[in-house]
Amino acid sequence: MAQRSALGRGFFARPATVVAQELLGCLVSHAGVTVRLTETEAYAGERDPGSHAFRGRTPRTAVMFGPAGFLYVYFTYGNHWCVNLVTGSDGAAEAVLLRGGAVVEGHDLAAARRPGVRERDWCRGPGRLTRTLDLDGRHTGLDVCRPPLGEPADVLVWSPDPAVDPARLRAGPRVGVSGPGGDGEAFPWRFWLADEPTVSAYRPGTVRRRSRT
Repeated sequence: MAQRSALGRGFFARPATVVAQELLGCLVSHAGVTVRLTETEAYAGERDPGSHAFRGRTPRTAVMFGPAGFLYVYFTYGNHWCVNLVTGSDGAAEAVLLRGGAVVEGHDLAAARRPGVRERDWCRGPGRLTRTLDLDGRHTGLDVCRPPLGEPADVLVWSPDPAVDPARLRAGPRVGVSGPGGDGEAFPWRFWLADEPTVSAYRPGTVRRRSRT
């Protein structure tokens, strides 16, 4: 295997839509498991109705406002964690959600964390990916660009291995996202690699209507 190259802060300090595409094929390691990313989603901060930062800075979203290269991890639907890499310039609040990937190292650990689940589904969706990598709310605010400390908390991100064929890149609406002003085709910011079984199924967002009672 070729020597791996860690991604520096300059890689992340660019628009989320750019970083989301270039993260495909990159490797993410934590707690003994390494995953090759096959699916991502971009979120563009206060100009994006689908972003947690759309209504401004809160204690939960403060890390999204920069600098780039930090983790933003949040709990959703009452049962799983989602991990994002903060991107863009300071104050932009942009981030990339890691939606799916394939385990390339640490198969035994991954299988132990995902008992009874077939391998293609270990990281097929953001909640599954975090469980396989053993990431949760403890890791929000972690700097992935710092030198590795040799500790269990280290999260490492490397350049693509192997290199990605640009012809395999696909783009479309984000999964299950809705918000003020609508979403869907206006934000084709989900990116994935064609012919990858670890890419999750598309599910459109639904707008929740307030009760009049």
